[in-house]
Amino acid sequence: MAKKTTPSKKTSAKKPAKKRTTGQKILRFFWLLFLWFNIISFSVVLLFKFVPVPFTPLMGIRALEHKKENKEMTCSHDWVPIDEISLNLQKAVIASEDGRFLEHWGFDFEAMQKAYKNNSKGKKLKGGSTISQQTAKNVFLWQGRSYVRKGLEAYYTVLIELIWGKKRIMEVYLNSIEMGDGVYGAEAAAKHWFRKDASSLTRYEAAGIAAILPNPRKYKASNSSSYINRRKGRISKEIGYVKLDY
Repeated sequence: MAKKTTPSKKTSAKKPAKKRTTGQKILRFFWLLFLWFNIISFSVVLLFKFVPVPFTPLMGIRALEHKKENKEMTCSHDWVPIDEISLNLQKAVIASEDGRFLEHWGFDFEAMQKAYKNNSKGKKLKGGSTISQQTAKNVFLWQGRSYVRKGLEAYYTVLIELIWGKKRIMEVYLNSIEMGDGVYGAEAAAKHWFRKDASSLTRYEAAGIAAILPNPRKYKASNSSSYINRRKGRISKEIGYVKLDY
């Protein structure tokens, strides 16, 4: 009796995995870097929509500068909700720093163009940065004028405009910006310059703080120079024309 022969199963040899070329590895690395950067940056911006910003890169930089100059490392920073910051100060920084803050979506191209024209004519250098851009820079980035930093500033500006909204941007701005040597935020500034809470600032006192923002370590909000006093007077008048509509 003939034996039944069963057909033998063909064993398919596994194809060896293709090795990535150096170029592919580099592309994969940068893609993953780009992906993780976006995930992390989005998560941090989302977190700070609800959580006070405890510390900024500028605070660390200033502390190191103080140490290098053998000065006392001071950092006065007291976070307060925006409802505890005088409306006078909110209006003052808009009048002084960004008149179209409530109208634009993070970038004031008209102001940028004007600043570019002034700077190209050899006049005193002026920036066209909005409050949103300044907030993005202060909270997430370092100081400087490189294209990389400006690109990241634009990226974070778009994110905070989309995720935070104007009221939160103003709240973070007024709690984070430098308002004196080692003084950060409205509450610390009000106590440092006027010995009072940020909620109690008068129109002229608020104008004084806003007037020194171009260089808060050089100028004084109280016992000011004639230049700052002129700025105070102008900003104080313009406060009356600012309407807050968050």
